[in-house]
Amino acid sequence: MKKLILLGILIAILSCNQDSKNELGEQWSTEKAWTWYNDQPWLVGTNFNPSTSINQLEFWQEETFDIEVIEQELSWSADLGMNIHRVYLHNLLWQKDSIGFLNRIEKYLSIADKYNIKTMLVLLDDVWHPVPKLGKQPPPVPHLHNSGWVQAPGAAILGDTLRHGELEGYIKGVIRKFSNDDRVIVWDLYNEPDNVARDKGRKELEVKNKHIYTLALLKKVVMWARDVNPSQPLTTGLWRGDVNHWGTPDSLPELDKYMVENSDIISFHTYDGDMKVVNQKINELKKYGRPLLCTEYLARGVGNTFESVLPIFKENKIGAINWGFVSGKTNTIYPWETWRKKYTSEPEVWHHDIFKKDGKPYSEEEVKFISNIIKGD
Repeated sequence: MKKLILLGILIAILSCNQDSKNELGEQWSTEKAWTWYNDQPWLVGTNFNPSTSINQLEFWQEETFDIEVIEQELSWSADLGMNIHRVYLHNLLWQKDSIGFLNRIEKYLSIADKYNIKTMLVLLDDVWHPVPKLGKQPPPVPHLHNSGWVQAPGAAILGDTLRHGELEGYIKGVIRKFSNDDRVIVWDLYNEPDNVARDKGRKELEVKNKHIYTLALLKKVVMWARDVNPSQPLTTGLWRGDVNHWGTPDSLPELDKYMVENSDIISFHTYDGDMKVVNQKINELKKYGRPLLCTEYLARGVGNTFESVLPIFKENKIGAINWGFVSGKTNTIYPWETWRKKYTSEPEVWHHDIFKKDGKPYSEEEVKFISNIIKGD
């Protein structure tokens, strides 16, 4: 009798373990990814940051969370026909006030949903200033591209593997809250992993051998996200390197290889002015047999424009999310070269962004083109 009882307990334990294993998320099959993607319209939109915010922290902190501006600017996006926004979050916001932070995300998603705009949430970011700080953010440096954008989690946590675990609650908490929310369409786990600040002052604050620490952190983030197993796909986008190797994972750096092999859909950036390179990236990435989503493009000064890029994406039904929407505190109408070349006035050709703060477009012809190509007119 005791043996039968013990056998029953053992079977129950094994059954529970198997159930847990089945519930654990894993990379989507290509079939599942395409089933999801084929249910979507052509996804076209922008990386959204309110014009009144210099960075992710000013966007979301309670004191500067500007509902009126957010609603106004989302309405302009909807008027163009855009249906997706890529939006950056930050771990420090969770650390300070997780409940308040989630409530503000909820408010944002409600407004976006009102305008039929889906949201792609970005959880971590290796770009620009490596020392993020809560509280009042610095004013923009005049005529300087993205002077106040900050990394997440930043050098202090990234460069100390013993502190990586501090991010588990943030990653799991945000994903779990919206894991079955159809207003959130994709999870972008980590923007431009191993991007390093180029200017001398910030570069000195960067983590040495950053790619090693970023890969270690990304592996944990993927594990935490798969533990939650959201209904939306996960991705981390390619952004650098020799395009000839983009479609051959064994030829990629270890970090980039891990990124594509653990993404449900393949995302990427292309600021290239040569459309042959844009097409080459697409052809390489098609080798993975998964849906493609470009999460950053638009650099007018080098020839990467809506008119040159969007027709290529539409023909291939590749999701298209440009950088920048309303000109504001980020100063992204200015080109990257402002970090090495001094500007004293607004550039004749805007680098990023579409609208001025009063809602007037940078180019009437351009917004007509965007609207027409999205709406099929």
